[in-house]
Amino acid sequence: MKLSTNSRGLTAAFAAVLVCAPALPAAARVALDVDRFAPLIREANSPAAVPGSYIVVLSGTPSAELTRATNRSLASTYDVTVRREFHASVRGFSAAMSAEQAEQLAADPRVGFVQQNQALKATQDDPPWGLDRTDQRTLPLDEKFESDTTASTVHAYVIDTGIYAEHQDFGGRASIGTDTLGDGQNGVDCIGHGSHVAGTIAGTQYGVAKAAKVVGVRVLDCSGNGTTETVLAGVDWVTANAVKPAVANMSLGGSSDPALDAAVKASVASGISYAVAAGNESADACGVSPSREPSAVTVGATDRSDTRANFSNYGPCVDLFGPGVDIESVGITGPEATETKSGTSMATPHVAGAIALYLADNPEATPEQVSTALLEAATSDAVQDPGTGSPNKLLYLVPPTPVTPPVTPPVTPTPTPTPTPTETPVVTPSTTPVGTPSHTLRSPDGSVADRPIPRT
Repeated sequence: MKLSTNSRGLTAAFAAVLVCAPALPAAARVALDVDRFAPLIREANSPAAVPGSYIVVLSGTPSAELTRATNRSLASTYDVTVRREFHASVRGFSAAMSAEQAEQLAADPRVGFVQQNQALKATQDDPPWGLDRTDQRTLPLDEKFESDTTASTVHAYVIDTGIYAEHQDFGGRASIGTDTLGDGQNGVDCIGHGSHVAGTIAGTQYGVAKAAKVVGVRVLDCSGNGTTETVLAGVDWVTANAVKPAVANMSLGGSSDPALDAAVKASVASGISYAVAAGNESADACGVSPSREPSAVTVGATDRSDTRANFSNYGPCVDLFGPGVDIESVGITGPEATETKSGTSMATPHVAGAIALYLADNPEATPEQVSTALLEAATSDAVQDPGTGSPNKLLYLVPPTPVTPPVTPPVTPTPTPTPTPTETPVVTPSTTPVGTPSHTLRSPDGSVADRPIPRT
């Protein structure tokens, strides 16, 4: 995996590990012969494989209680020590073990698959134009940006390097959700990538959804290092704890990672929309996780001329493109600091912000409905050289759904019953006046960008 930032951003470097496969017990050989051409341990030969570290994913979707019990039983049976458990996205655990133990676990019918943990190492190698581009169909830019909503009811989860919550552009709306690294940093961003991403999603000046609540989920350390285990734990936390409506941003990725793909898929199925970076190898995004996961919205990058950035991945696994070159956003050297970065990491939060705006207007929308609305609203045929197999779609903020005013039905006149004839005169029936239909009108929520214009 790698953080999806180009040469001025974050790139990955991995140590290669070759896992040998010793002879298995007879029972294990029988079980594995069902598909002898399938890899015994997934990603064991990946250049990103972490020696002696594995992710065990259980079969099916057992309850949290059953997951814990099964984890304990498997750990006892195969003499491994559980390092971290997963209960909300994928079900299973991570552990240090030998290749032989991993193979034995993979043969157990309670186990869906075993994957070797994958290493991630990253190094840091008007309105902002990116916002300006999202609210107009064609160039040139008009130097104005406005949204009819600011998404104050939406939570955005940034699964990244943490967040500098004290930056003034967050206006007190940023918080730390969890830190899966345990290095004493306690969720605070010490490299700047996550804060920059968060600023593009929800910054007062630099953000698309200017009032969304943004939550940092720290899965990468101060050098940009992490593993499948730490990222998976972040996705698991979001799945279990997200306040909905919610969107998650993953401006990171790497080579094939079935466990991470499965976790994102399960998190989306729980009702959380995901925007993920396509990657910066100028290659097919279908070879990268989690960008290859179909349930997430995968984002490529364009420059100011609407040309696909020369680093951006492409192909049928990309859903749409967004601004990703020379993007100014939040920095971490002080409460007013800014940085300019490029990468699909920077394009992705534009899409996450657009999702937040849509969810503000449509809080009950499913992730599938969100994706459909986003892709239908995108500007077609605007991207120059989108790459082989790529959809030619450029992010455009989904126009607000017109509000159909509810009409109160007319009140049926109710005549007063005529009393039994007596010497008292008959009472003339009285009619209740017909009710006047009421109309609910929607007005802007009051938040205005730097230079507002009406949004079409």
